[in-house]
Parts: sequence; C-alpha cells; structure tokens
Amino acid sequence: MGNPNVGKSVIFSRLTGVHVISSNYPGTTVGYTKGAMKLGDGEAEVVDVPGTYTLEPTCEAEEIALRMLETGDVVINVVDATNLERNLYLTLQLLERKVPMVVALNLWDDTKHRGITIDLDRLREMLGVPVVPTVAVGGEGIKPLVQSISEARSPGFPARTSEERWMAVGKIIDHVQRVSHRHHTWLERLADASIQPVTGGIIALAVLAGTFVLVRLISESFISYVLDPIFNNLWAPVVLKVSGWLGGGGLFHDIVVGTINGEEIDFVSSFGLLTSGLYVSVAMVLPYVISFYLVLGLLEDIGYLPRLAVLLDTVMHRLGLHGFAIIPTLLGFGCNVPGVLATRVLESRRERFIAATLISIAIPCASLQAMIFGLVGERGARYVVMVYGTLFVVWIVMGLILRRAVRGFTPELLIEIPPYRLPSWRSVLQKLWMRVRGFVLEAVPIILLAVLVINILYSVGVFDAIADAAAPVVTTVLGLPREAVSALVIGFLRKDVALGMMAPLGLTDHQLVIGSVVLAMFFPCIATFAVLLKELGVVNLIKATVVMLLAVLAAGGMLNLILS
Repeated sequence: MGNPNVGKSVIFSRLTGVHVISSNYPGTTVGYTKGAMKLGDGEAEVVDVPGTYTLEPTCEAEEIALRMLETGDVVINVVDATNLERNLYLTLQLLERKVPMVVALNLWDDTKHRGITIDLDRLREMLGVPVVPTVAVGGEGIKPLVQSISEARSPGFPARTSEERWMAVGKIIDHVQRVSHRHHTWLERLADASIQPVTGGIIALAVLAGTFVLVRLISESFISYVLDPIFNNLWAPVVLKVSGWLGGGGLFHDIVVGTINGEEIDFVSSFGLLTSGLYVSVAMVLPYVISFYLVLGLLEDIGYLPRLAVLLDTVMHRLGLHGFAIIPTLLGFGCNVPGVLATRVLESRRERFIAATLISIAIPCASLQAMIFGLVGERGARYVVMVYGTLFVVWIVMGLILRRAVRGFTPELLIEIPPYRLPSWRSVLQKLWMRVRGFVLEAVPIILLAVLVINILYSVGVFDAIADAAAPVVTTVLGLPREAVSALVIGFLRKDVALGMMAPLGLTDHQLVIGSVVLAMFFPCIATFAVLLKELGVVNLIKATVVMLLAVLAAGGMLNLILS
C-alpha cells in the first residue's frame, strides 16, 4: 500500500516478476494487480492495492484500498523518501490499524540529489517497524525488503484524530529529517515549466506531436514488415485449405472463412472469423495497442502524464471530465479500442461514459487519419483543416451538452506530481506486457464474437435493409450520393477502407469533407463497438449510440448547409 506515484507498482513488479493477474474489484472498474513471490520455503500472494492518500476514503479507489487492507496479513507500506512528511500520514493510519507492517522507503537515491538526509535508525525507532531504503527502478533494497517481511510487526499505536496525527508526523520529521540548500537541476526547471500555462502548452504540443509520430511509426512498421507478411504468406494458405474443406461456399463457410475470390484473400473485407476476425484483432488493432501502451508507459515513468493532466484540468472540467481524461483521448488517436479501455482510469461512471462517447464520436483513429491526409489532402490542405476543425468543434459542443445531460459528479483532480526521472526499461516492458496481455484476454474474444454476429446479420440481409432505409437521409440531410451508403456501412468494419470507397464516387471537395466527418463520427468500428459494450454495458451503449446518431446527423447536416 502507499500513496499514488511513490513507485508502489514498481516494487510490486520487482517482488512478483511477470506472472501476475490484473483485474477489477468486483462491482467496480477500479483495477488492482495480484501476483506471487517466494517467501522462505513457501509462496506468498502479493496484491498491489490502488494508491491512496488516506484510510478516510475520498473516492472509489480509496474505498477499495480500505476494503482490501482488511484481507491482508502483512502490509508493505511504500513511502516516497523525498516527500516523507506527506507520506507518513497514511503510515500512521496503517500503524493504528494494528496490522503487521514493514516500510519500503523508496526513491532513496533521489534524497541525495535533493539535499535530504534521513536518520533511518531514529525513524525505525519512532515507527516501531522495519524500515528498508529502496530504489525500485534499479532493484536496490528489494532483497532486504523481502527478508524484513518475517520481522513485520505492529507497535499498537492508539487511534488519533487527524490533527493529532499531523502533529505526530511533524514530530517525526523534526527528529529524523534534515534538508540542506542546493541549486535546482535542469530537470527540476523543466518540471516547473511543464505546468506553467505558456511553457507547459508548448511542451505539451511537442510531447503530443512526438507521441503521435512515434506511435504511427512503430505501429505501421510492425504491420507492414511483420504482420502483413505473416498473414499474406503464412496464414493465407491455411485459410485457403480450410475454405476447400468447407466446400468453398455456403453460410457456414462465409461465417468461418468469409468471402474470398479464388486464391486472393482480402483480410479486411472477407468478413470471416479466420480472416477479418483475426486480422482486425491482431494486425489492425494490436499494433496500435502495443505502441501506445509502450509510449504511455514511458511518459508515466518519466513523470510527464500527471503534469499534462494538471495543465488541461480546467479545460477538461468544462466537458464534465478532469485532466486525467486526456490520456484515453490521446490513446484514441492511435486506436479507439485502447482509448475506450483506458477510460477505466477515471473515477466516476459519469466520466467514463462521457469520455468513451466523446472518443467514439470525435476522435479519428490513426488509419482513418492517414486516409484523410492522403485522400482529402489531395484536394488542398484547407479541406483537411475543415475536417479536423469540425471534429474539434463537435468534441467541445458534445462535451458541454453531455456535461449537463449526464447525471453524476466529476471529482476534483487530486494527483501527486512526481519529479522527472529516467525510466526503467524493465519496469516499462513489464507494464507493457501486463496491459497487452489484458487487452488480448479481454478485447480479442469480444471482437471475434462481434464479427460473428455482424457476419450473420450481413448474410441474412439486415445490412442491405439498413442501407436502403438510410439512403434518403444520406442524400437529403448529408448531401451525399446514394452510393455513399455502402461506404458508410463498410465503415463499421474499417473506416479507412470506407473512405477509400468514396474516392471513385466523383464527390465534390465539400462532399468529401462531409463524408470524412460523417465517417469519423458515425458508428465506431466493430472492435471499438464491442469494447464499448463491455465497458459501458447494454443500457449505456444504447444511450451512447443514440447520442452518436443525433450528433452525426446534426454535424453532417449543418456542415452540408454551410458548405452548400
């Protein structure tokens, strides 16, 4: 247990290795991680409890932390040695609970850089429990920490009021800590600049642009040089053999293999479980999940994300969210699937609904953006600006509307801002493995199931009926030709392919802008839709779908009216 951003999860990963399970506390979206470690001649279960500042809960995550405390035999209390005064409040509360405890005094190396001296012997004496200095990112102190678990004890502190507890903290600090003057380092100057409105805004733009470029580079390289050759050269012959075994046609064949022409397989439009189902999950979505979680882990461990959240908190509050909602939004620009999954970092159901809906409506994924730049950009840069400008206005307007329409609360942003640090690659890669593993186990089966259901609906003609019913609206309200209906329906599977299908329709410049905006805002792709179902539930998914339809008709209709 420990405050947020004290290196608690890094300590956990050092203790347990890679064999861990991530899940949500029953009935909530608050996540925790569980693993095992060798302790003496046996094995002990280790739980990484959600970060908390106090045992007097102020949010859902802190409530869960308090409940989980009651199930533990020994507490490893991770304390930030550079913020000892703030961390000791929770430490004293834990000691009052009379649970055997050891203290991991983490970030011990940073105390020297900050001119902080801590008398460890005196601190052990005043707390009455083992205190072990650690540097989690480098693995220092982990072995002594494990050895000290057998010495864990509870000194039996009496219950105190909050005021008495803070007085005790002050007394401990006076006896054990000395701070000497020193000059600021360039990292500390950069950290201060990162949360100032002007310099912070410039740094944020640079970081976001760099993140976008890096994610695109990693993802598209992985798809082009690894996954596409695997599917085209190794998997395609297997699919063709299965197609032959199934007779080359029929409903069951179309569900399993999809529609294929001779020896050619279009993995995007075949729409079978073994073709589109696997390709969408593995070759379209997974590379963006991996690259975004890699970059996200680096930004987390460097210490930048809390600063970005603080910088944008005021703006995000206008949309019924708090600053941390920028993280799912950023993920959505690579792929909406990890963006929707990342809404779990938000504390209230209201925030999660608003964030997931806004991502689905106004955040185009990387593959669609590539087509917008390629296809719309040929007509002139101003048309690309029109597309993105419209989506930005929609994001703002819909956020303002949902803030008033959706009941619930948006908690204030209470977040610890850690110092900038060089990340540990071991920690980053371990966190990447845990997140990608969670995505594969949770999202991929849902995507495959969704492909199966949509395939059956497509086979029995449901989509043709929808296209016929939508044609009058598309031609009158949106000002697009009737042939564009097919592209909009295909957009449910792959939006960049759908936009490409509009290229030969002879659209005017303004129609192409409207088509691009409508495709971006219309139903999310099948993978995102499946994940929305899992994260929001059936009722909230229906609400989000109604909001999407109304928003796309309003925005497309207004854009058609203005441009006409």
